[in-house]
Amino acid sequence: MQILDALAQGILLGGLYTLFAVGLSIMFGVMRIVNLAHGDFAILAAFLAILLVGETSFPVWLVVAITVPAFAAIGYFLQRTLFQQSLNSGPLSTLLVTFGMSIVIQNALLEAFSANPQRLDVGQLATASFPVGPIAIPYIGVLGLMLAILCIVAIELFLRRTATGRMTRAVSDDPDTARLTGANSRHIYGLATGIAFGAVAIAGLLLAARSSVEPTAGSMRLIFAFEAVVIGGLGSLWGTLVGGLSLGVVQTLVAHFDPSSSILAGHLLFLLVLAFRPQGLIPARSL
Repeated sequence: MQILDALAQGILLGGLYTLFAVGLSIMFGVMRIVNLAHGDFAILAAFLAILLVGETSFPVWLVVAITVPAFAAIGYFLQRTLFQQSLNSGPLSTLLVTFGMSIVIQNALLEAFSANPQRLDVGQLATASFPVGPIAIPYIGVLGLMLAILCIVAIELFLRRTATGRMTRAVSDDPDTARLTGANSRHIYGLATGIAFGAVAIAGLLLAARSSVEPTAGSMRLIFAFEAVVIGGLGSLWGTLVGGLSLGVVQTLVAHFDPSSSILAGHLLFLLVLAFRPQGLIPARSL
């Protein structure tokens, strides 16, 4: 039964990893950008929500309703200004810019909130669970997995059922040809980045509701997100889900036998996939 419990917890942890990975997958799939500040933006969203809950009388649902659209707007703005300029200068520029943003965000959070871990107060939701046989399933974990699946479904519907989504796929495949048909690639890139930032904000809020967060935690979240994307397959949103679940299950199963090796086990899975199936478990040419 303990193995089953570890498996269930791994699946739920994989849902959180998927939420972190979705935004990274979108930005790479559409613009070929690897955002090194991806995890730090999630932590920034978490601390913003913690500040709003602590300093105002706003309920958590209202804080979420404010934070997620705000980060989507921030993503659009950054793409139309800073990211677009770096894209015009070459792929190395985007790495340098996002790396610099990561350093700035981490140090700003340290100055504003100190290095003490903090947690988003979501009341009884943080500890509530329901039994499935002998296993206790936490509501917050199920919520994370459901949000991950809903995000992927919503993005897939947007990409395949709307004119803007189809234009996004066209720009991803061949931006020069798409421009000849009237596509505004900068606007499309901004929308894609806005979606990615909205998704990573959801991931940051869920992380802060599940456990304490600290200002420097973004780097490790970036690594987990990147591993989930590569394991699942670059450019595949459903592959991102498979990658996140695989990473979470491996970590929790290994932690059942040796807690000190759980993170290492996830890294080894990542290396094995790179060695034997570098295209990922569910490869896709593009979004």
